[in-house]
Amino acid sequence: MFEIKDLTKKYDKNIVLSIPRLEIKKGESFGLAGNNGAGKTTLFCLLLDIIRATSGEVLSKGEDVKKGSGWKQYTSGYLDESFLIDFLTPEEYFYFTGTLYGMNKNDIDEFLVKYHDFFNGEILGRKKFIRDLSKGNQKKAGIVGALIGNPEVIILDEPFPHLDPTSVIRLKKLLKDLAAEGKTLIISSHDLNHVTEICGRIVLLEKGKILKDMKTEEGTLKELEEYFSEIAE
Repeated sequence: MFEIKDLTKKYDKNIVLSIPRLEIKKGESFGLAGNNGAGKTTLFCLLLDIIRATSGEVLSKGEDVKKGSGWKQYTSGYLDESFLIDFLTPEEYFYFTGTLYGMNKNDIDEFLVKYHDFFNGEILGRKKFIRDLSKGNQKKAGIVGALIGNPEVIILDEPFPHLDPTSVIRLKKLLKDLAAEGKTLIISSHDLNHVTEICGRIVLLEKGKILKDMKTEEGTLKELEEYFSEIAE
């Protein structure tokens, strides 16, 4: 699905990301763990061609994301509130996003039915602009908006903060269901319990470099906790 080759990103002389090689396979649930400044969001922005690499390539199904646009038809993501159109209501935002995939109002209304529990009666029909929603509800709108068009690849940067416990549980079930459908999930999270529960493979980033590339097993959570505990001491 994704193939990264000799990828670097520099700001002035500061190297914020340096990955010689990384592959993310189709249908994989792939997690990124690391402290602030590890390079997780930078990598996501490069995968989505939001920023340009200093050197190297990001290939999606063999296509260089900075040179072509075919990958956009099957790739979606939500990184932060900048992905939203905050002067629209959630319904207007969903309907607008649907038009990009040839979906009409009825299509979107039918699509949204499955997310009523996740929305918990706090998003649809409230006659509020997205900018007036809580941070958690903005995140819910962004995540569901990223699922419009049935993308093959879904990239989510820190999807759990600002969500209440019930919403976290519902989101984890949603992500597991998407993985079971064969979607490629690429997720970062500071919560090690969440990322190890959802992702079958986890890459640990530190200062822009890959320190560990692990298949999630019984001892993975403990291994990650021990690593971060050592840093904290």
